[in-house]
Amino acid sequence: MVPLELQAPLQSSDTIGAPVGAAVLLFLFVLIVIRTAGMWAVFSKAGHEGWKAIIPIYNLYVMLQIGEQAWWWLLLTVVPIVNLYAVYKIHAGVAQAFGRGIGFGLGLAFLDILFFPLVGFGDYQYRNTGQLA
Repeated sequence: MVPLELQAPLQSSDTIGAPVGAAVLLFLFVLIVIRTAGMWAVFSKAGHEGWKAIIPIYNLYVMLQIGEQAWWWLLLTVVPIVNLYAVYKIHAGVAQAFGRGIGFGLGLAFLDILFFPLVGFGDYQYRNTGQLA
């Protein structure tokens, strides 16, 4: 064992780590704000209050309403493997409600940071059919 007075002083990793960590957190925060603003705009276009976009599980339920789908799809989001299809199905319903197809549904489900602002702030119009699928 080396005596304490002979050991090299510890280098602080805070000199690099803290600014990098802060930059990463700031970047992630900006991404979350962009996605939330896009989802808020989508909800508003569909006739729902925008604040519903920031409530974690409730926003999926509202998306089921926008896509005119049954509520039980929300239950399937907790089943492993099946949840991938359930999340796609929920988002595909939203895409269909705005006149878009399968690709847009996949984009909303798995690239939501790009597609929610695209639908929310783009020229896409909500098309309510008034029937439950």
